[in-house]
Amino acid sequence: MTKQEFINLYQKKMGIETKKESEKLVSGLFSTLEEILEKGEDLSIVGFGKFEVITQAARTCRNPKTGEAIEIAEKKVVKFKVGKGLAEKVAKYI
Repeated sequence: MTKQEFINLYQKKMGIETKKESEKLVSGLFSTLEEILEKGEDLSIVGFGKFEVITQAARTCRNPKTGEAIEIAEKKVVKFKVGKGLAEKVAKYI
């Protein structure tokens, strides 16, 4: 599903009159999530899941073409752990 498809679905589900308004709400949600994660803070939504920022350690990998060792620097990444409620709902459709 694309962002635009999500906005359209959100508009219908919430009964919002204009696409512009629903796009503003969805963009605000994503923007707020980005701000929280940029600060290095975690966001837990009970029943849905937890977004957290973790630090991946530096490591050595190999270039598959040449076999040459490559150093990959330490970096921060976003990790999502699904909540029990969402996991159970998704499992029903598998």
